[in-house]
Amino acid sequence: MSSLPDFAPMPDADGYFGPYGGQLVPPHLKQAMDDITAAYGRITQRQDFQDELAQLHADYVGRPSPIFHARRLSDQLGGAQIHLKREDLNHTGAHKINHCLGEALLARFMGKKKVIAETGAGQHGVALATACALVGIPCEIHMGQVDIEKEHPNVTKMRILGCTLVPVTRGAATLKEAVDSAFEEYLTNPGDYFYAIGSVVGPHPFPMMVRDFQSIVGREARQQFLDRHGRLPEMVVACVGGGSNAMGIFTAFLPDADVRLVGVEPSGEGVDKPGRHAATLSVGKPGEIHGMKCYVLENPDGTPAAVHSIASGLDYPGVGPQHSYLKDLGRVDYQSVTDRECLDAFMTLSRVEGIIPALESAHAVAWAMREAPGLPADRHILVNLSGRGDKDADYVAQVLGL
Repeated sequence: MSSLPDFAPMPDADGYFGPYGGQLVPPHLKQAMDDITAAYGRITQRQDFQDELAQLHADYVGRPSPIFHARRLSDQLGGAQIHLKREDLNHTGAHKINHCLGEALLARFMGKKKVIAETGAGQHGVALATACALVGIPCEIHMGQVDIEKEHPNVTKMRILGCTLVPVTRGAATLKEAVDSAFEEYLTNPGDYFYAIGSVVGPHPFPMMVRDFQSIVGREARQQFLDRHGRLPEMVVACVGGGSNAMGIFTAFLPDADVRLVGVEPSGEGVDKPGRHAATLSVGKPGEIHGMKCYVLENPDGTPAAVHSIASGLDYPGVGPQHSYLKDLGRVDYQSVTDRECLDAFMTLSRVEGIIPALESAHAVAWAMREAPGLPADRHILVNLSGRGDKDADYVAQVLGL
């Protein structure tokens, strides 16, 4: 049976991780959020739900995903050994299917008539369209026009799967605007609609709920590494935009004080260039966005700042509230990687190990490639390879002139 562990006291009863999180929403929407919280509490206690989710993990997603020792890459770099948690091998090609299945089952349990979501790189959109097709609920995905053009393969998949795709052309026409658009549609009928947030962001209970569904990644990885090596890795690394794949793998290792947890943000063209990076935890400050308190990149007038990343799933001016709290606690070390380093990692992993990573995941690979040469050969770095790069291949080829 796949059971969801107890994460108390994070968050507390009001949805706060320390000073971050909460439900910063209008009163009528707070009731809708509370209804979701109550339904989530009920469904996760049901044996039939746990059994169905475990069966889908095994027979539909293909879990457990393996851990691959990237020996050739490790040898080429010298130093520490790099291992990859292969979430890219999941059905739909990324970690997103883990929480999308849970959210779709919850929407069905609540009798919702439509599921709405945003997507950046398209992985959440594809995974949710897949899950909604599976359970038989109409699906509507909002996606920035810039990302639609960059991530065309995923756009095609979403349409084949039967979802309604809503292009968002306002502002920068990327992830933040897609969230705004999807949330506005949800507000028109929160009683009949279910907003399936694509990361550990937004008002309570979504940061908790998405983390819980993603925590299977870390539980698997921790046991797999112990079984194979008789020890835990010295480092666990994951990219951070909103932060779902990182919370998914970090959660199981939080009590292990000897394991360094590293979240890798996009520094784009440089953190010294406002609007040309999305390193929220590295240079942002506490604020409010999309119904939660968290670290935010803001303009002088307090509005969310323009952001950039070569990876469409990472260009978000906020971040999950639990990540914000873990930064303050010092439990997770948040670093950043440039677009250029990301592209180099993308090409290197492809040509050295035959694995084409998502540009999002390539940020974590790039940090591991930067760190490994300075460490002894008996040290182990576990990277959450959160998605595959099929969606990015044409874009990268264009950028590099391949």
